[in-house]
Amino acid sequence: MNSSWRVIDIVTTAVLGIAVGMLFWVWNIVGYAGFTALDTLTPGLGGLVAGTWLIGGVLGGLIIRKPGAAVAVELIAAMVSALLGNQWGIGTVYSGIAQGLGAELIFAVFAYRRFGLVPALLAGASSGVGAFLLELITSANLAKSLGFNVIYLSCLIISGVLLAGLGGYYLVRALAGTGVLDRFGPGRDLRASALGSSDL
Repeated sequence: MNSSWRVIDIVTTAVLGIAVGMLFWVWNIVGYAGFTALDTLTPGLGGLVAGTWLIGGVLGGLIIRKPGAAVAVELIAAMVSALLGNQWGIGTVYSGIAQGLGAELIFAVFAYRRFGLVPALLAGASSGVGAFLLELITSANLAKSLGFNVIYLSCLIISGVLLAGLGGYYLVRALAGTGVLDRFGPGRDLRASALGSSDL
């Protein structure tokens, strides 16, 4: 593992974080409406749409492949979302840190050497767990029923796996196919796949 950050890694992390932050800003309106509607049906079910807010850490880890990349992208995205204006204010930044750390943990467990589908799915799930743990305190979820917390955690994990993990994995593959990631691991993996060996 080469843990040294290149200038292009830093620049790409910033650009990726800003782009994901713009996505968050849109999802703050669309996704939160879905979150509220699902929570009205069954408290905790709103977690099923939260995965889009978890995708920054997965993308950062899969593309940059350096320690700290998952946290950095998710944090920058959260800061952009907060600066553009949303219903959570500074709390968005805390969420970015918790969610980014969740994804980062998985890439660290794999020693920043594996970036295929399984690590992506686990990173999405772990990001959801990070969000859940933070909200136990900041949203007073600890005072809510066990049933609510079990449903909410399960939905966050499912959404993290599908929207952030699976969605992030295939988004990276699509970007690699365009050539824009040629100077990063996904681009090298795509070229290696032609030789029959790839981590994508």
